[in-house]
Amino acid sequence: MKDNFTRRHFLKLGMAGGAIAGAPYILTSKKSAWLADVLIPAANAASPPVTPFTVEMPLPLVKTTVSSLTPAPVTSSFQYYSQYPVKEYYDVDVKEFLHSFHPSLPLNKAWGYDGMLPGPLFKARYGSPMIVRFRNNLPATSTGFGDPKIVTHMHNAHSASESDGFTGDFYAPGMYKDHHYAHMLAGGDPNEALGSLWYHDHRVDFTAANTYKGLVGTCFLFDEVDSGDETDTNTRALRLPSGDYDLPLFLADKQFDANGALIFSQTNLNGFVGDRFTVNGVIQPFFKVARRKYRLRFYNGGPSRWYGVKFSNGMSFKLIATDGNLLDKPTSLTRFVHAPSERFDIVVDFSQFPIGTQIVLQNDIAQSDGRGPSGTLATPIQLMRFDIDRDAADPSQVPATLRTLPPIPTPTVTRNWQFSNMGGAWTVNGRLFDLNRVDAVIKRGTVEQWNLSGMGMWSHPIHIHMEEFRVLARGDAARQAIERGRKDTVQLGNGMMGAIAPSSASVVIRFRDMLGKYMMHCHNTVHEDHAMMVRFDVIP
Repeated sequence: MKDNFTRRHFLKLGMAGGAIAGAPYILTSKKSAWLADVLIPAANAASPPVTPFTVEMPLPLVKTTVSSLTPAPVTSSFQYYSQYPVKEYYDVDVKEFLHSFHPSLPLNKAWGYDGMLPGPLFKARYGSPMIVRFRNNLPATSTGFGDPKIVTHMHNAHSASESDGFTGDFYAPGMYKDHHYAHMLAGGDPNEALGSLWYHDHRVDFTAANTYKGLVGTCFLFDEVDSGDETDTNTRALRLPSGDYDLPLFLADKQFDANGALIFSQTNLNGFVGDRFTVNGVIQPFFKVARRKYRLRFYNGGPSRWYGVKFSNGMSFKLIATDGNLLDKPTSLTRFVHAPSERFDIVVDFSQFPIGTQIVLQNDIAQSDGRGPSGTLATPIQLMRFDIDRDAADPSQVPATLRTLPPIPTPTVTRNWQFSNMGGAWTVNGRLFDLNRVDAVIKRGTVEQWNLSGMGMWSHPIHIHMEEFRVLARGDAARQAIERGRKDTVQLGNGMMGAIAPSSASVVIRFRDMLGKYMMHCHNTVHEDHAMMVRFDVIP
């Protein structure tokens, strides 16, 4: 083990990418001699104060198609193109731009899909396979944190290996990569249709920095059940709130230096948490809503912060989907715990309140570093404010039944995965991630049970690519109700009494369609980069 965990490897993972703008450094002494001369960022002073609820929450532009791509995509490179020929083309320009987090702060250089943060919203549909070209026009010579070599992962998509965004498939500025999103149904089962997805950079060693710098975006995927039309006359359609009443809420915390420059630590291996809270790229916005039902799709872009999401008036809402997968029926809640990379779709009914009402979205989880939650806050953090300012017609509904959950199959293979910390870096089964090492070879068609366990005083959201899984019952009835659906990320707590989640979970996965290389990793992206990730290959 010691031979694999060298100071050179630590420096490669933790220090690559240049200096951190505005971050002071101090030398610290470590018990391990090879860590003695590593530069560790000093504690950052608080970000400059800003006035909350100054900016109206922006909504991402909906991405539009192009008629063709030049040069034409090499369709023979896509595993499933013959079964799912393309019907839509998209061209995405990944570039550097100036972004305003708040009017009181200076403009900051950011990286974004189509030069916006978050990137454009894809509204995709089953039956309309698409090719998305991600053109890397980032500056080849980068300053500050992050690395301009990129590869994009459509998180939660049922994607073939070559289009999944494998972390080692990054490419340099001036190049592009085409992704074929076939919108295949896992196992051909319409009950496994997906809904709320997001896309983000997945470059090995730099996922945290690059996503923090802006390489994130959202995607809605519709079918005839979740059709995106609240007036749909199809008897199978759920008629959930749609259009202007179906909103992505992308949460991400940030840190700024005394001059208002965005900063990030690439050497703090525990993780990174900021003290300014953004929704859709701006700090503590407000948003005007009508007296009617809204579908709010929550995304946690990390890199390391967990949220306890609730409303200031204690109102209840309907949870309808977890990780982009509709539940079998709505569940009434007043709060949910949101780990990095998870998605929660809820329906909120603002019609019960008079015009002029202001309701604040809050976070009540205490977290001072990337280790994870440390309790609850007596005074919650304000994330954004909803201002009820008008009446509006509401033909939407929340049916008593949503989408049938397929039965949990019986596994024939069991694997154990242990997530732990060794000398400051993050390991799975005692090993650092290696792009070329295959940690599991899985035969297509098998059903496996993966037993996941977190070791030590840390929390981990574990994400598995390619197939959704089912979490075997754990915890109390409330947790089982939330985790009963199909998921791609599962929460592992720190094992302490009162922890935010149990420290272990067993999940069942069916490997049915895709072949090739995929990943499992902690989606505290700092842990992922340092090197809590494994590669698994699915073979015929």
